[in-house]
Amino acid sequence: MKIFNTLTRRKEEFVPITPGKVGIYVCGPTVYDYIHIGNARPMIVFDTLRRYLEYKGYEVNYVSNFTDVDDKIIKRAIQDNVDSTVISEKYIEECKKDMKALNVRPATTHPQATKEIPDMIDMVNTLINKKHAYEKNGTVYFRTRSFKDYGKLSHKNIDELESGHRDDAHQLKVSGEDEKEDNLDFVLWKPKKEGEPSWSSPWGNGRPGWHLEC
Repeated sequence: MKIFNTLTRRKEEFVPITPGKVGIYVCGPTVYDYIHIGNARPMIVFDTLRRYLEYKGYEVNYVSNFTDVDDKIIKRAIQDNVDSTVISEKYIEECKKDMKALNVRPATTHPQATKEIPDMIDMVNTLINKKHAYEKNGTVYFRTRSFKDYGKLSHKNIDELESGHRDDAHQLKVSGEDEKEDNLDFVLWKPKKEGEPSWSSPWGNGRPGWHLEC
């Protein structure tokens, strides 16, 4: 059995790390609305892969998350004048209905971001201790240039990635929010804002950034 390797850009013979077992992780939807074709496609693709691997005799542990706290969810909650958990819980259930309609089997596990906050905080602490992240005014950023292989999967070097962010950098300077060490750095933890869900952390009350949740 051969699978396309994004890193090497070629089909390669599939060899599991543990004989007879396969682990798959797929980033699931941010649950602020009904799923769209972009959400449905990976559900169908990886469910098909999982079924084939099981047919071949592998024990498959398939994990796909629900991002259930995010700017879009909060915006929708304000728009509908309800708590953000009402929005996330509603669209998790709607997503499950759509999966069933598409004949997509549930994953082995569907973790929800809000139920994994302590582990996320531990992860951020580890990154800070290893100098891969830093805190500024209650916000924690990933120090992108500290990871020498950043961009390797997309076959782009760090300077190519940077050129696409120059307009963003200009906007940050205009708005006075330019506190990052580098424009490529991204948010791991956001400080609390009035009316938004938040959790206690070493950097003050806040919530995880979108990239950390997945």
